[in-house]
This record gives sequence, structure tokens and C-alpha cells, in this order.
Amino acid sequence: MPEYLAPGVYIEEIEIGAKPIEGVSTSTAGFLGLTERGPTDPRLITGFEQFQRLYGGFIQDSYLAYAVDGFFRNGGQRCFIGRIVKSDATRAHVTVDPITFEAPGEGGWGNRVAVRIENASLDRADLFKLTVAYWKNNLPGDLSAPADPKETPKKVRTLLADAQVVEVYDNLSTVPTSSDYYLSKLGKPKGVSNLVQLTSSGEERPANNTDPLFTVLADGDDGTDLTRSEFLGDPAAAPGERIGLTAFTELDEISIVYCPDLHSLDESNRNQLIDDIVSHCENLKDRFAILDALANTADIPGLRPPKDSKYAAFYYPWIEVFDPLTKGAKKVPPGGFVAGIYARSDQERGVHKAPANEVVRGASDVEFKLTKGEQDILNPRGVNCIRAFPGRGIRVWGARTTSSDTLWKYINVRRLFLYLEESIEEGTQWVVFEPNDEKLWARVKQTITQFLTRVWKDGALMGTTPEEAFFVKCDRTTMTQDDIDNGRLIVVIGVAPVKPAEFVIFRIAQWAGGSAVTE
Repeated sequence: MPEYLAPGVYIEEIEIGAKPIEGVSTSTAGFLGLTERGPTDPRLITGFEQFQRLYGGFIQDSYLAYAVDGFFRNGGQRCFIGRIVKSDATRAHVTVDPITFEAPGEGGWGNRVAVRIENASLDRADLFKLTVAYWKNNLPGDLSAPADPKETPKKVRTLLADAQVVEVYDNLSTVPTSSDYYLSKLGKPKGVSNLVQLTSSGEERPANNTDPLFTVLADGDDGTDLTRSEFLGDPAAAPGERIGLTAFTELDEISIVYCPDLHSLDESNRNQLIDDIVSHCENLKDRFAILDALANTADIPGLRPPKDSKYAAFYYPWIEVFDPLTKGAKKVPPGGFVAGIYARSDQERGVHKAPANEVVRGASDVEFKLTKGEQDILNPRGVNCIRAFPGRGIRVWGARTTSSDTLWKYINVRRLFLYLEESIEEGTQWVVFEPNDEKLWARVKQTITQFLTRVWKDGALMGTTPEEAFFVKCDRTTMTQDDIDNGRLIVVIGVAPVKPAEFVIFRIAQWAGGSAVTE
């Protein structure tokens, strides 16, 4: 309680009424897969160009780049990339005393990274200039210095012109208190470089490159074994050092999970990983999994979702896209494109709109052209078909989860509840440790009611009035005295979600005219 000890006028700020609940994002995806290069801890990506800068481009042994490209083409705006590496892969590194340069992720790609150290533009003994280059295919054959030292700048420029990525850091300082201190800017593990991480055993600056002109990192290896374990990551790893699906548990922003490269695994590892991904979503209860069928699956009578869950959706068949590697067509799993459609539909209409009857941007064809009769078999099983319609393009033509529970058979209903649950959870954290009495109950009820009223006005709930759309109870009927004595505040909420018009039926009959037809 405030104290009033001397006469005077006191101004106090108090809180009354409801607190606003801000809706959470529903369109941030998490992708797991193999990349050309890059770090293994998850990184936020906001465009495909950024993905290419950090992780490289398209590679033959992975569908991840195609999935991320399809995500952004179809309206996605944010995703986290969890780079997967094989279990026995190693990082490339080199030491230029006293600095050790290490690639930020495992793989033989690091053996094509080279560093050049020169005097800084500012002529000071504590400063130096660092150039880092990455050649995608092979290192230049000759990194030695030319016979005439005057030709060195020209040869360096020629070498860098052939590099895919070049990073230049000038006036790096060896003074720890400097704003340009090299370990602050490039140190392991969160430096600004996409190609190297630095550690140091001393405070002096490294010597300039003379001959060869660049010092190349070495001993990086791609490894040989790829199993389910690499995609999972090590649950025992320290926070901040986790990778794979385990690292995604630390990222509350993720609401869609997809792993295109599970198709690279054998059947046993693949099935286990699918179970892991779906279980991940079921346990966290704030995200949704996208699954897709195997390539060349022509057995329609035998095709079923691999997992019964209200936290997953299953798509078939694969789609055909332009492949920048071969300059021709390539069949890829559709999940990344579908994740982008989820994001586009959420942004344009809302999470309550079923992400179906939407054009798959970037798809030139489908692996199998399905008929209505074939979809009649697949749709009741929870297989969402991707179909090519003459004059209407390639569209997602299904909106069901893989659940056998009819209450949760629609994707938009499941994802709407994820949105409501997480929004209410995050928006009512202020309630914890407040006095658990009638005043608090009234504020909580008012807070949630105002939020749900806005959701209803957005078209996410049924009913012509808020009373028909939802109810909120928080009083003596929802809590016993034992609940109150044990610090429990219980709110009961009921909502009437909108369902998609999956079957549109027009009944037409002949009419003789002149009078209305009544039944």
C-alpha cells in the first residue's frame, strides 16, 4: 500500500478493466534439412536471398532449398532453418597465430574457404584487414604470390572475382575495449561472418598473407552416415548448442514444422522421424506438422497418412518445378510450397480460413494427375490432394488433418485453436501471482471476452452475436474452494469455430413457373 505521511496531493497510476491480448504469429515455419554450407544452430531467414547468402543454393542431395524457395514464393515471410549434418562430419579450420579460423558448420565446404590478412586502411599497429572468400566448386589452382609484388593486388582481385562469396572486414582491432574488436565482431559462435568463426590465444594481430596470398581452411569433411538421430539432435546438449528438431523446442515462434529431407532416409529411419516430428508438435501444442507422400507413389488404394494426429496434415502427390541446377524440370515434395500457402492464407484471410483452393506458385506440373474418383478414395482418409485444373492452375484441393477424430478433421480448426490457446496463454501471463479473488476473475473474463470478440468479428467463429460464438466462465462455478486454496484460477472457454464449405451442393429441379415450389 502507498504511504501518505505529509499533507499534499498525490497522483497515482492504477490499472482497471481488461488487458489487451495480442494474437500470436501462425505463419513462421521451421525447416529441417541438408544445405550446401552454413551454421547448424537454427537461424531466422526472411527471404530466399538471405538463405542463399547463409546456406548456399540448390544442391543435388537435398530438397531443402527447393522447399524454402517454394515457401517464400507462396507468401511465406519468416522461417527458421535447422541445418542437418551427418554424424561423422567435421569442421574445417586453420590457425594463423594467434587466431584460429573455423567454419561455422561441419562439412567439406569449409575446405574451400580461405582468409587473407593485410594491413588496415588506417595505418595503426593494432589494426588489420581480413578478407574471407568461398569458392563453391574448387579452389583456384594457384594461390601463390606473383614474382612481381606490384602484381599482387591485381591477382588478388582476379582470385576474388571467381569466389561465390567474399566478406571484407577492415580496421579490425586487437584492443578488447574497441568497438571494432575482432572477437566481438567475428568471434565464435555468434559473429557476423557467414564463413568463419574466430578464437584467439593472444592479443597481437596475425601476420599478413604473403605467399600464398590466401590461407585455406582444412580438415572439413561431409561425413558418411545420415540417420534419424542427426535430424533429432542431442537432447542432452546445452541450451544454445542444440541442433535439429531438439533446437526447435527452444523457438517459441515456430508454428509450422516441415522436413523435406526425411525422404533421403531409409524406410525405418523415415517412419521414426515422422513419428518424432508429429510427437514434437503434439507435445509442444503450439505448432503443426506438414507431411507428404513418397515420390513415385502410384498405389492410390493403399495410400494413407503415416500417422493419426490432429497436429499434422498429409499431402500428395509431388510437384514439378524448374531446377536451377539442371535448367530442366525436377520433381520435389510439396510441403515447403504448402507451408507458404498456409502463411499466405493466414495473412490474407486469417488462420480460420482453410489453406485450400489455393494456387501452388512455382509449380509447373504434378507428378500424377488425379481424377475426382481417385480423390473420392483419398479425401476421407485425410490425404490432401494437389490437383491440376484446366484453366485454374495447380491447386491444393484438400484441408484435412490426419486425425480420425471428426472434431479435429479440418486443418483450419486445429490451427485456429493453436492460435487461440497460445495467444491467451501469452496474453494472460500478468495474472500469475495476482490475488485470486472476484476482482481478478472479472478482469480475466473481460480480457478474454474482448479478445474473442475481435476474433469473432474477424470471421473465425460462428454466430450472429458474440453470445452465439463463444462463452467465458471464471467464477465459483469453475473453481472450488480447494482450487482457490491451492492457487488455481480456472477459466472455462467455449468457442464455435467456422468449418470450411468442403462440399458445395446445389439442388436444381425443373419448375413449371407461376407459383413457388414448397416441400
